[in-house]
Amino acid sequence: MPSESNISHLSNEKPVGVIGAGSFGTVISNMLARNRKVLLYARHAADVKRINEERKNRGYTIHKNIQAINDLRVLANSCDVIFPIVPSSNFRQMMRQLSPHLHPYHMLIHGTKGFDITLPPGETIESIKKLDRTMVKTMSEVIQEESVAVRIGCLAGPNLSKELAMRQPAATVVASHFQEVIQTGKKLLKSDRFQVYENSDIVGVEIAGVLKNIIAIASGALSGLGFGDNAKGLLISRGAVEMVYLGRALGGDLKAFLGVAGIGDLVTTCNSPMSRNFTVGSRLAKGEKLADIVADMKEVAEGINTVRIAKKCADHYKVRALITDRLYKVLFEGLTVEEALDFLMRYPLNMDIDFI
Repeated sequence: MPSESNISHLSNEKPVGVIGAGSFGTVISNMLARNRKVLLYARHAADVKRINEERKNRGYTIHKNIQAINDLRVLANSCDVIFPIVPSSNFRQMMRQLSPHLHPYHMLIHGTKGFDITLPPGETIESIKKLDRTMVKTMSEVIQEESVAVRIGCLAGPNLSKELAMRQPAATVVASHFQEVIQTGKKLLKSDRFQVYENSDIVGVEIAGVLKNIIAIASGALSGLGFGDNAKGLLISRGAVEMVYLGRALGGDLKAFLGVAGIGDLVTTCNSPMSRNFTVGSRLAKGEKLADIVADMKEVAEGINTVRIAKKCADHYKVRALITDRLYKVLFEGLTVEEALDFLMRYPLNMDIDFI
């Protein structure tokens, strides 16, 4: 932890901004607030009023150093460092609203694990015949496209909100092309219970964090069927191989998939009922319909849309992604979880690891 003198020094600096008052955004705000004043942006004025008056959000107590606001202009003018943490489906729209207020001196470190897709007019993800990397963007690439921000980073790793809020031992990766971004992220977040690792391959780290959500849904499905640790170990190991194949096709480096943001996050989300993606898989295996599960969930399970995108990309790049392919059929084509598992167990695979 920083010394008292460091805390005093930090508290006199500009506040840090967080955009997105979901579970993860709230918990990150609380972590940042131990050292800095924090402005937490929420889209709805009613949520801002409730957070500031009740000092509670998403079941978490709000730190005294946090002020909720509903004005992106005020946030950008007040904060040099901003953590955007909103669902990928809303990320580009949020950046377009934030962008007029940004300057090259701003530093953005996002915490969103999803892809953004840009399709030709009239096309949908279902109708389009070919989906390649030019249409699929990570959140750092969206930030670059939509703003003048240059110093961009991302948070990735096994960051389950409830455990972070309880100050259980955990770690994250701050990835960026800029050492200044990494060091700023470490200074703001690192504590005696939270380790921060560095990575310069921001795109690889982002892709690893996104793709692992697919395997987490599949792991939840195994759990929902009542299968044990042998089956889960098989899924995680084969899932990691699939992540490497598809991740490299999308431009990620192998190292990103073998570290905290890859294997670390994969193992965590594949073993935790606290993971929204794991929960989706578990409920599917127990016979619930996807539409009912989505309608019932309070926050987005990013893996559902990721399966759509990854399946199309795997087809285009001719990457063997058996888990993704079967899960796509379960989610969107009526295949049962049992049928998907039966196919995967019967598929002839001989080589264990062939990418090193």
